Amino acid sequence: MAEYRILKQEGRAKRAEFETVHGTIQTPVFMNVGTVAAIKGAVSTEDLEGIGTQVQLSNTYHLHVRPGDKIIKQLGGLHQFMSWKKPILTDSGGFQVFSLAGLRKIKEEGVFFNSHIDGRKIFMGPEESMQIQSNLGSTIAMAFDECPSSKAERSYVQASVERTTRWLERCKKEMARLNFLENTVNPSQLLFGINQGAVFDDVRIEHAKRISEFDLDGYAVGGLAVGESHEEMYHVLEEVVPYLPKEKPTYLMGVGTPANILEAVERGVDFFDCVYPTRNGRHGHLYTNHGKINLFNAKYELDGRPIEEGCQCPTCRRYSRAYVRHLLKAKEMLGMRMCVLHNLYFYNKMMEEIRDSLDKGEFVAYKIRKLEGMATPLD
Repeated sequence: MAEYRILKQEGRAKRAEFETVHGTIQTPVFMNVGTVAAIKGAVSTEDLEGIGTQVQLSNTYHLHVRPGDKIIKQLGGLHQFMSWKKPILTDSGGFQVFSLAGLRKIKEEGVFFNSHIDGRKIFMGPEESMQIQSNLGSTIAMAFDECPSSKAERSYVQASVERTTRWLERCKKEMARLNFLENTVNPSQLLFGINQGAVFDDVRIEHAKRISEFDLDGYAVGGLAVGESHEEMYHVLEEVVPYLPKEKPTYLMGVGTPANILEAVERGVDFFDCVYPTRNGRHGHLYTNHGKINLFNAKYELDGRPIEEGCQCPTCRRYSRAYVRHLLKAKEMLGMRMCVLHNLYFYNKMMEEIRDSLDKGEFVAYKIRKLEGMATPLD
């Protein structure tokens, strides 16, 4: 078991340390999303070290399809493969499988689906997901679950959640077996369970109570940021987080904007991941302390300032908005890379500020200031 220590609390907000075999994670933390063992936008491992990345997240399904988890195992596991020494979290592949709605068929044993790359038939169930993640050797593996739509009927959601619980039992059993095998890449691999239930409070709460009994290394809230409003998401967190073990890390999957993160930290969440900073960066949409800016706007053509005055990211320390805009317009990869680096730095820096404010007992004041600043554009 990894050790999770709460250092400070302010209301429900937690400031903690999570000790793993690949190093100690300071929380609240934002995990940078490297789906196929790389951050989209030509960002290297050295870059990530330079901008304060603590955890990388990679995708079980994508790495299973290409290059293949068995190949990665032969090459020494994911840490060795991508030359990253710090923690890695792998998601279970569940979300990707369920986003392939037209290509899959769900049964009790698992899911049959077609690869989005070459159409070949693939089967993935709890045991297969654990085996793939064990081959990857990530620090934290996620349990295999179904992510029902937030708009799904109550009866469907209930049946789905019950199956997810049965799958979790199988995941835990299989991971225990894999961690004892002689040739396991990471025999200290951790397992996080996932709470589901769409926007039905009672289903969510009942599921949270049930999975808490499994005494896992951490717990995630899944199935949010998939179509419901921000208010519905915050409401679900308010209702559910108190029923997840406080002495374990709480992870909100696939969320979100800087404002989403601040609101969720206040409600007791301490792990986050999201593709927003990288995806938006590749399209010239940049996060600043005064809201988002779009570098494709003509007003930046002659703008000699950095993306944000005072920002210490590699882009802002050296280059102007005008230059980065020119690179984007010219479809030069360097432009995308500079924007992605800035956005990831912004997110990692914000998490550092959140941790500092919790250390000082000033989180609520910090949150109000940050939100007001982001709602007041300078341009």
